[in-house]
Amino acid sequence: MVTIKDVARRANVSVATVSRVLNQNGYVSEDASRIVLQTIKEMNYRPNAVARTLYKKTSNMIGLIVPDIENPFFPELARAVEDVANLYGYTVVLCNSDQDVEKEQRYVEALKQKYVDGLIMTSHQSQFNDYVDENIPIIALDRIGDERLTTVVANNYEGGRQAAHYLKEKGAKSLAHIRGPKGIASADERYRGFLDYVMENELEYVVEECSFQLSPAERLAARFYDEYPQADGVFASNDVVAAGFLKVALKRGIPVPDQLQLIGFDGISFGHMMYPELTTVAQPIYEMGALASRLCIKLIEGKEIDQSKNDPESFFHQLPVYMVEGDTTKK
Repeated sequence: MVTIKDVARRANVSVATVSRVLNQNGYVSEDASRIVLQTIKEMNYRPNAVARTLYKKTSNMIGLIVPDIENPFFPELARAVEDVANLYGYTVVLCNSDQDVEKEQRYVEALKQKYVDGLIMTSHQSQFNDYVDENIPIIALDRIGDERLTTVVANNYEGGRQAAHYLKEKGAKSLAHIRGPKGIASADERYRGFLDYVMENELEYVVEECSFQLSPAERLAARFYDEYPQADGVFASNDVVAAGFLKVALKRGIPVPDQLQLIGFDGISFGHMMYPELTTVAQPIYEMGALASRLCIKLIEGKEIDQSKNDPESFFHQLPVYMVEGDTTKK
């Protein structure tokens, strides 16, 4: 393996001179720089990435922390983050916090020690205040945290309203919302949108709370169908919960959508694999991840982000949601 000493010897310069050329730091004459670069090319020398990271305290890496890698929404989000990062020459380090605050904090510290250049976080928003003053660019993705953080979210409130309206338009008389955990802004906003719509239209409704995971959703569904047999329109706070409710309904022989109509939220590709295919309020998942990655790189490179909401590179981004009609609602 060719070393920096080999390059220096061939170019007849000091190791320090080669280092200055590589790191573009300090004075090197034009002739010496040209000779060093030509020698590097001829010898096919590759700088030691670890050494350069320690010297420059940069790594061309972006840390992405997600709360639950088993939720298909987050791998789809991560794919978009990585695609854009790679285009700009960055590598993405993916960390799964398991919705554990202490584990998340350990990841943040570990990533900082590795000199990651920026962080994209889908944290429980109560933790964002702890990270605002970190000396590193941070993007809040799919979560609303401290107002000082650059944020990318979908219009969850409008999504909640759309779901309730859609069920009403399809003839549902007794609506239910299986809301996500309290304190998570996306879940709170979906609930608020649903609640405002049913209250404005004086609709019969019930609300239950569930985590965004399949097994708890199945357990809740078993109880729910016993306690609320009259419910004929269910809006689940994400597609995974909707899948759990659909699975239990089909096991019990409840006709979907003739007796029970069901709407999810997210628009993950998994929904197209379900039978019947899931009706859902879709987030622009890829667009969200791609935008978060671009904004993070912009901050890393020291470019200011206009805090005007009218600017395409603004401080706060709320992207629109849209209905995807499947077979769990009536035609």
